Formats: sequence, structure tokens, C-alpha cells
Amino acid sequence: MKSKTISLIGVGNILMKDEGVGVHAVNAFQERYAVPDSVEIVDGGSAGLDLLEYFEGRDKVLIVDAVDFGKEPGYIDTLENEAIPARFGAKASMHHLGLLEVISVSNLMGALPKEVCLIGIQPKTIELGLDMTQEIWDNVDILIERMVVKLREWNVPCVLQSPQKSSR
Repeated sequence: MKSKTISLIGVGNILMKDEGVGVHAVNAFQERYAVPDSVEIVDGGSAGLDLLEYFEGRDKVLIVDAVDFGKEPGYIDTLENEAIPARFGAKASMHHLGLLEVISVSNLMGALPKEVCLIGIQPKTIELGLDMTQEIWDNVDILIERMVVKLREWNVPCVLQSPQKSSR
């Protein structure tokens, strides 16, 4: 069996409306696309340092999350490598401190993957609640396409299995 070389991690708290978008997007990606066994798809929730095992021994890590870019809800952007900790000098969500710790600890251990990419989407609200806002649902398919583009850039074939649109 080929070892896992890439982690695709959706992070966020699904009990806090738009904060859970990373988990929802990665789960939807997994339903739609088949990827090689070398890619591990992870529902990272708000795990923090527990995510360390998905960084260790990996060549690349792709994280999907709600990020406060200070833009309009649904805005999507990509941060890579050094730009990730630089962007989160101030905590942008409840679990980003844990994410920065994972990156820092991986780096201190000499286990930081060669490439770490964060695809983020601007939330409208992170209040308590199970349903994401319409602005975020309307952009989940775009978020998933950005994930596919990044994985293909990393030479990971993403084979469409089910073209189903995201639904509430």
C-alpha cells in the first residue's frame, strides 16, 4: 500500500454556522471526487494539535477553513507556506491558534511538509447554529473547485464521481 503523502483537511466547528464550512466543503469534495490512496481526507473539526499526525510525514497539506479576511461574506482566497502564520498573527477564529501551533510544532520537529496551503472563505457569521448562511452555501462549489485546482496543481488526479451541487 502506498503511504499517505498529502493531507486534505477540513477544519471548523459545525456548531457555529459558517465556521464549519471547511468540514462541509471537504466532506462534499469526498462525496464528489475520487483521489488516489496517497491522499488522506480528514474531517479536522476544531482538533488543534491533534492534527499534527496529518502533517508529519506528508509532502503537502491542503487545509480548507473559514478565514476572516476582512472582506465580504463568501470571498475566497488562498494562503501558502509562510503567508499562513503571517496572516494569523491575530487569531481569526476559535481554532486558528491550534492550527498555528500545529504548523509551528511541525516546523520545530523538522516535519513541516514542503508545501502547506490554506484555502479560506470569509464567513458571514460564526454564531451558534447548525446551518451555514446562504452566502457561504452559494460559494461552497467554488471553494471545492479551488480545492480541485490546487490538488491537480500538485499532480493529484481528482476524478469526478458525482457532480451534485451543494445543498442545504
